[in-house]
Amino acid sequence: METGTLYSLAIYFIAMLGIGVYGYFKSTSDLSDYMLGGRRLTPGVTALSAGASDMSGWMLMGLPGAFYLSGFSEVWLAVGLTIGAYINYLVVAPRLRVYTYVANDSITIPDFFENRFHDKSRLLRLVSAVVIIIFFTLYTSSGLVAGGTLFENAFGMDYHHGLLLTAGVVVAYTLIGGFLAVSMTDFVQGCIMFLALIVVPVTGYYILNADTALTKETITLAPEMFNAFHGATFLGVVSLLAWGLGYFGQPHIIVRFMAIRSVRDFPKARRIGMTWMIVAIIGAMLTGIVGAQYIQAHGAGLVGNAYMKADGSLANSETIFIVLSQILFHPFISGFLLAAILAAIMSTISSQLLVTSSALTQDFYKSFLHKNASDKVQVMTGRISVLLVAIVASALSWVPRDTILGLVGNAWAGFGAAFGPLIILSLYWRGMNRWGALAGMVVGALTVLFWIYVPVLGEEPLSSKLYEMVPGVIMSTLAIFLVSRLTAAPSKQVTAEFNKMRELMQENKDE
Repeated sequence: METGTLYSLAIYFIAMLGIGVYGYFKSTSDLSDYMLGGRRLTPGVTALSAGASDMSGWMLMGLPGAFYLSGFSEVWLAVGLTIGAYINYLVVAPRLRVYTYVANDSITIPDFFENRFHDKSRLLRLVSAVVIIIFFTLYTSSGLVAGGTLFENAFGMDYHHGLLLTAGVVVAYTLIGGFLAVSMTDFVQGCIMFLALIVVPVTGYYILNADTALTKETITLAPEMFNAFHGATFLGVVSLLAWGLGYFGQPHIIVRFMAIRSVRDFPKARRIGMTWMIVAIIGAMLTGIVGAQYIQAHGAGLVGNAYMKADGSLANSETIFIVLSQILFHPFISGFLLAAILAAIMSTISSQLLVTSSALTQDFYKSFLHKNASDKVQVMTGRISVLLVAIVASALSWVPRDTILGLVGNAWAGFGAAFGPLIILSLYWRGMNRWGALAGMVVGALTVLFWIYVPVLGEEPLSSKLYEMVPGVIMSTLAIFLVSRLTAAPSKQVTAEFNKMRELMQENKDE
């Protein structure tokens, strides 16, 4: 590895750990501080933290790789994500911030479900915590696979050593600094990702245009790269657009909405967040397209490079960002760009570790094992939980079994179907009760698992034809409506709190 690249990565690692130490001294005195940063995030930190924790390694590896292979036929994924994120800011964010405060100052998603429906049986808390732990452990493993793959391909390091290095740094600053450290590192990492996704495709385009007109040559060699409908089917387009439905149920994203300092900050956060997301997604798309053209034009001269096959093609499409960053730039800049991939990976892993740790601490340990645990004990339990989840996720990712985008897609669908309809309807439907909430959560999660793992079409699961998010969301929504209608209406206390939330929303709107 070049010395300049090492210096860049060393600076990045030191900065992340430094932020973790700062977060330790600023906001880990009690559980609310450790898990939600005291509900005082600024709009900018909220927006970039939500964006960076959302756009994991798939943004710089999975998405460019998909566009490298298929061109603009993958654009429907970007469209679906953009629409979903925008609606999330409008529909979910403000009401969730107000309602989690009204519902006994809930600090976790399972906490909110139990308090929202006054579920004395604790089933909602237990089941939602189980869903979070299962899907987030799998989701975290996808990030660790991305980290191991990055170190293996970019630095020639053993995959397992890279995986452990990634896990070690993330665990260190998450365990030490809690939510504030995670949010602040996400903000910095979001800025790094933003710049990298502009610099790489623009530089690649400029270098290619020094010899030939990129658009003309690309259309001559591969005209389908610019055809959004090439090879597309109706179910395929629906599947890609359906990724946007997942936003409403992602705990690591919507928990940022719970932590913002005021509802009145959301319009500014939305503008910052959506601008960041649109530019980043376009940059990822163009990285894949420009990368495909660059390899077509210069692949033969790169044979012998660790990333290339003997025929001049790329061995792994998901390494196209790494290839361009190393070929086109000085080693010091290359190190900065590779740090952007680490930023994408680590920002998501840290958020997932913290949410999973909060589920283990607040929703298992305190609720079922030690009801009178002090804040100090709970914070310590949270830190231990971060370490345990990281160990399990590392074990699951020790032997990678799928693409990064594939792993993320499964976990994304699981949360979107189990929590998405439940979150939205709990914020907008007065008549929803705890049995409907429980049914929707269970049916959504089971539908996704069935769609992914049960072979129905010969030897292929149904997910090979239609993304599991679609049936999962539909079945979850139906279960919530039907069960809520067939069982007892919500209590007067539940209805009163719902009305209070609406009144507070109106007051904020009028100001």
